[in-house]
Amino acid sequence: MTFICIAAPLHYTDAMLPRAFGCLALGLALGACSSSPAATPAAEAPKKSIAKVDSFDVPLAGLEPEFLADFNDGDLLFSTPLRDSDGLGPLYTRAACSSCHESALRGPGLVQKMSVVDADGVTPASDQSELAYGHTLHPLTAGGGKTPILAPSDDPSVKLTQRFGPPVLGRGYMEAVSDAEIERVEAEQATRDDGIHGRINWVSYASEANEDTRFHTYRKGDTLIGRFGLKARVPALDDFTADAFQGDMGITSPLRPTEIENPDGLDDDDKPGVDVGFDSVNERANYVRGLAIPSRHTDDIGAGLFEAALCSVCHVPSLHTRADYPLAALADMDAPVFTDMLIHRMGDELADGLPADPSIDGEADSFSWRTAPLIGLRFDTTYLHDGRAKTIADAIELHRGNGSEANPAVDAFDALGAADQQTLVNFVEGL
Repeated sequence: MTFICIAAPLHYTDAMLPRAFGCLALGLALGACSSSPAATPAAEAPKKSIAKVDSFDVPLAGLEPEFLADFNDGDLLFSTPLRDSDGLGPLYTRAACSSCHESALRGPGLVQKMSVVDADGVTPASDQSELAYGHTLHPLTAGGGKTPILAPSDDPSVKLTQRFGPPVLGRGYMEAVSDAEIERVEAEQATRDDGIHGRINWVSYASEANEDTRFHTYRKGDTLIGRFGLKARVPALDDFTADAFQGDMGITSPLRPTEIENPDGLDDDDKPGVDVGFDSVNERANYVRGLAIPSRHTDDIGAGLFEAALCSVCHVPSLHTRADYPLAALADMDAPVFTDMLIHRMGDELADGLPADPSIDGEADSFSWRTAPLIGLRFDTTYLHDGRAKTIADAIELHRGNGSEANPAVDAFDALGAADQQTLVNFVEGL
C-alpha cells in the first residue's frame, strides 16, 4: 500500500518545528458505552489543574527538560518511515508508527484479523490450525520476505475483520492510573444488577526486561493488568511500542528480539541481528507517554445526561493515578480518561471471532472489547474499532446487540427526549 505524506506542525513547548507526517487520520474509536461513579481520590490528595490545550499532538505542560527532549525525539521517530536497511520485514503492515496513529489520532492505517468460526459466524471454532501463522494478516513483504500472510480465499468459515490503529493521545494518563483504581471499578461493577460487569484483562508482559527502569521493572511472563490496545492486551507503553515494532513492521528490538513466524521460514532480514536498540523503543514510548489530552468542549448539562444514560458506568470520567508515577505532571491526580480500562461483553454484531488466548488478546474473547477512552473525539470522523459508525448517535445504537452489556445504556439513551439526546451527543462530540 502506498501512503502519501503531508506536512503538519510538530507542537513543542517553546517553538514550532516542521516535520513530515504519514497519512491523514480518520478518528478515534468509541468503546463500550454503558455509568459508574468517577474515581474518588483520597481526601488529602492535592487537586491538579490540567492545562487547556485546544489542539492535539502536543506535550504535557511542565515536562522536565530531559523528558521533553525524549518526547521531541520520539515524535520525529514516530513519523519516520523505516526501510529494508533499517530492518523492515520480512513481513510488515505499515512502515511508520504514524501510518496507524497519524498526529497521535487514529488511523488511517489498519490491521486485519482473521479467525475460523462456527456456523453462527461469531463463535471461534475449536480448531484454528488452518491459520498456521496466526490471526493477523501481514500483507506486505520486505527484507528478503516473499510470501505475505493473507486470509484463505476459499474458506467461508474464516471471518475477516479490521481494527483501526487506536489513538495514542493521553496514554500516559492511562499508564499512570493505579492498579487499585481499576480493581475498585471492577469490584463496583460486579455488584450491579443491570448486567454491566466489566473485568480486568490479566495479561502476561510479553517483552524482555527494559534497561530503562524509570517506569517499571517488569520481567517477561509477569502477570499484569492490560490497559492498551482495543482489547487491553498490553500492560505498558514500552511493551506497546515494541509489540507494534515487531508485529506491524517486522522491526526487532531488545524487548522483542525475534522475527514473527513467517511462511518463508526467515529468522532475520536485510539488517542482520536486532534491528533497533532500547533508545529507539523508549523514545517513541516516551513521546506517547508525554502527549497531552486536548481540552474538552463540554457542559454540565451534557455531563449529567452522560451519567443518567449510564455511559459513565464504563466510560468513567476520571481515575486516580499513582503517587509515584515518574512523570510528576501525571502523578497523584484525577486522570480524565473516560474509560474503566475493563473489557466488556458486547453484542454479536461487534464480535470478531477471535478466541481468548494469551498469544492473541489475553483473556478477551470474540465478544470482549476494552472500554475505549473518550479522548479527542471532537477531532474524529468515524467511531468504533472498525470505523463502521459515522456519527456518535450511530455508535451508541451499535452498542446494542445480543448479549451486550451496553444494552441498558442504549435503552436509557433511547428513552431520552430528542433534545436531551442531542445534548448528550454534543457532550460526547466535545470530548
